[in-house]
Amino acid sequence: MTAFSAAPAPVKGGRRRTPTSRTLALLLILLAATAPAAQERRWVVAFANLTEEPGVTLEGTGFTGREVREGFALAARQWPIDLVFYDNRRDPQQAFANATDAIGRRVNLYIQYHADASTNAAVGSRLRAAGIPVLGINHPVPEAPLYTVDNLAAGRIAGEALAEFGARSWPGRTLVAVIVGNLSAVEDRVPERAQGVTEGLRRRLPTLKIVSLDTQGNPGRVAALLGRVLASQAGSKILVAATDDATALMAKAALETTGRLADGAIVSHGVDRSIHGGMSERKELDPSNRGSIVLGSVAFYLDRYGYEVLPLAVRMLRGESVPARTGTRHKLITAANVFVEYPPYDMQ
Repeated sequence: MTAFSAAPAPVKGGRRRTPTSRTLALLLILLAATAPAAQERRWVVAFANLTEEPGVTLEGTGFTGREVREGFALAARQWPIDLVFYDNRRDPQQAFANATDAIGRRVNLYIQYHADASTNAAVGSRLRAAGIPVLGINHPVPEAPLYTVDNLAAGRIAGEALAEFGARSWPGRTLVAVIVGNLSAVEDRVPERAQGVTEGLRRRLPTLKIVSLDTQGNPGRVAALLGRVLASQAGSKILVAATDDATALMAKAALETTGRLADGAIVSHGVDRSIHGGMSERKELDPSNRGSIVLGSVAFYLDRYGYEVLPLAVRMLRGESVPARTGTRHKLITAANVFVEYPPYDMQ
């Protein structure tokens, strides 16, 4: 305990001196410093992931559910919360069973990542009846805030970057844009991504010819599909918008195989590890990789969802208001800024 010296006795016959405001302030600071620190409340938060099946990628990108989970585990260290993890396995019955278990645990908040609308409605209703607030990821839960990717916005970023590069680098040349990827993946909202690309291209180049190539989820089809376009456009410069990073790398290989690297430029979506790499891995986006025709990739940050979602969860638990919808802050990652967004640490 800190000892305080007694105040001097008043001079006989004189007026009693009162402590100055400065003295009182110093006393309050000393008392606060010696008082036991208040324990901040800890909450139990459940996160029900879409799926953690090995090899299954999410949202039309190269990220896996395991990467999403690991991001939550890392982000949770910053907050007074204890995480309980569930795997919805893309199965409605499992998703409902997970919510039931969380109610039994009396968790303070439930984060639901599941694609089936009717299941989300049932889960949300059950949790609300138990007095447990819900936060949805990418797929709405009725009456709950939603954190979600914005495929339309991401596509526009890619389209505008491609159009700007084409107009600046190849003025007066014939330009053809190619949108390639799993364009039929409605459940992952890839068609919205493609629509955004088209809008972004048209803003800068309103008369640009645009060709769509659907790989139906098989990047191995890129070579044949893109090869036919390249053969029919011998004198053109090709602006390739790939809907994911695996497709972008296959498109680059196709251009190289046909001897058309100098005629192409590629912008992708996702920024998964195949693009940004680690310290000991090959990096497509790297300041030293000056010969790459992959101009960049629009970040989706699935591996960092925890850092965006958990602050919303804590605000909800503290009784603060949160937006009904919070969108991912998509950003074009290039060789110029990749080390800022993804420093090349060796994580293995």
